[in-house]
Amino acid sequence: MRAGFVGAHGVRPCRGGRRARAHAVRPYGWWLLLLFVTAWPGKADVLKPDDYRHYIETFNADDEEMYPQYVPNARAWEFLAANIPLLDCPDEALQTTYYFRWWTYRKHLKETPAGFVVTEFLPPVGWAGKFNTIDCAAGHHLYEGRWLADARFLDDYSRFWFRGGGEPRRYSFWAADAILARAEVTGDTALPLDLLPDLVRNYQAWEDGHRDANGLYWQIDDRDGMEVSLGGSGYRATINSYQYGDAQAIARLAELKGDAKLAADFRARAVSIKQQVQTQLWDDGAKFFKVRRRDGDGRNGGALAAVRELHGLTPWYFDLPDPGHEVAWKQITDPDGFAAPYGLRTAERRSPGYQVAYGGHECQWNGPSWPYSTAITLTALARLLHDYRGQATMTKADYFALLRNYADSQRRRREDGRVVPWIDENQNPDTGDWISRTLLIQRHATPKERGKDYNHSTFCDLVISGLIGLQPRLDDTVVVEPLVPDGTWDWFCLDRVPYHGRRLTILWDRDGRHYGRGAGLRVLADGVEIAAAERLGVMMGKLPAKGN
Repeated sequence: MRAGFVGAHGVRPCRGGRRARAHAVRPYGWWLLLLFVTAWPGKADVLKPDDYRHYIETFNADDEEMYPQYVPNARAWEFLAANIPLLDCPDEALQTTYYFRWWTYRKHLKETPAGFVVTEFLPPVGWAGKFNTIDCAAGHHLYEGRWLADARFLDDYSRFWFRGGGEPRRYSFWAADAILARAEVTGDTALPLDLLPDLVRNYQAWEDGHRDANGLYWQIDDRDGMEVSLGGSGYRATINSYQYGDAQAIARLAELKGDAKLAADFRARAVSIKQQVQTQLWDDGAKFFKVRRRDGDGRNGGALAAVRELHGLTPWYFDLPDPGHEVAWKQITDPDGFAAPYGLRTAERRSPGYQVAYGGHECQWNGPSWPYSTAITLTALARLLHDYRGQATMTKADYFALLRNYADSQRRRREDGRVVPWIDENQNPDTGDWISRTLLIQRHATPKERGKDYNHSTFCDLVISGLIGLQPRLDDTVVVEPLVPDGTWDWFCLDRVPYHGRRLTILWDRDGRHYGRGAGLRVLADGVEIAAAERLGVMMGKLPAKGN
């Protein structure tokens, strides 16, 4: 419920406004951006970029660069210094992972004849589409990359899926939602409004090919990117949630365009999906959203799967469930459910079918931890905490613990005994071993290090919009609600955040001594304080007019 009206979850603020799209000279436009941001008046900065340069230099030194694309390691720091928000916090492991994930993300920016795209694998893989693109994780790419200062990359990437030869329905993909979510950061709705007819056609194609008479969407588990899953194919919470999110996004864009008929049409579609998901995919005995088998005529559906799977929490990513379903979240802290030392299990451990196999297909979703699903679950949890005010099932402490676990999981012990930051495909939830990597090495499979620096999940967005709590929206009201538990950190700062054509700073300093900007929680826009509070909590401020 992200459209600016009062509903069961409370008030979701309206969003409006836009900024001019950024243009730069290729291929060195980001060098000009670096010069611009480093020359910005000093009052706009709390953190100094060079204090974080050592992270990138260490990552470079530890790296075997096998598949360089648009920004090679040699230019990684200059690019990142010009483009990413800076994070300063007392948790070294979390901070290291934050900069590591930006370092890996820029590896996947690829310049093509159709403009920039974002890849999932660095080496070419046979199941990819044009320019080695795969739409399965494209929603993650857009959510993560929306915080880059240079708009060219995701402007091009968004167009590519519909006008550059992309295949937005090869896998499940929450395209409209992700494109609009990016506009909430840039403040510019010109691109999503331009793409609105494409988004409507894409939605209709999903409806024509994957929606049955019972009102539910079906998907093959492999086309959800979740092969060898225990729940199998059928009516899945994934594709139905994505379609719900896209229907809401299209309705919002139609409202912005002034097309009341189109908006009402897609609001009605969203309402229908919501009803069907809650009545047909909710297992009241198990207190969880499950896969329902697809029967022959597509009218009633078969039985619900006899297993809880992590993707059953996906509906909260889009604020789909009505209050009263939050009991499902108990499974992520239950050792017999999804809780694990490394990431989150993709199937409940108590299930007879649960396994972590080192045989057969190297990519199995019957138990191993997948960053793809951990990222979706943590985004959904942040939405639960921010948007469902009455719930008492989950707390900020739960989010913090799970995010730290996720950060700590992104490591690998090298053959020389050193532990280095690492992100790959699927992970043994009990040992932290990267399963696909182990199997492919044993099998002498090519390409070499297929999953190294795998771009199949988010992390930085989970820090920015979740932990630090910047809630993007289209209007000029800035909402910040950190999920840092009270008493956990004495200080933190997120600085140089590109937002609606300004740069935001969000800082917490318990006694005012660490940053010397005063005690409490503060938000600044271009160095001008727009909100302050004594304690961590919900805080709102107004962006000043540009040039002030």
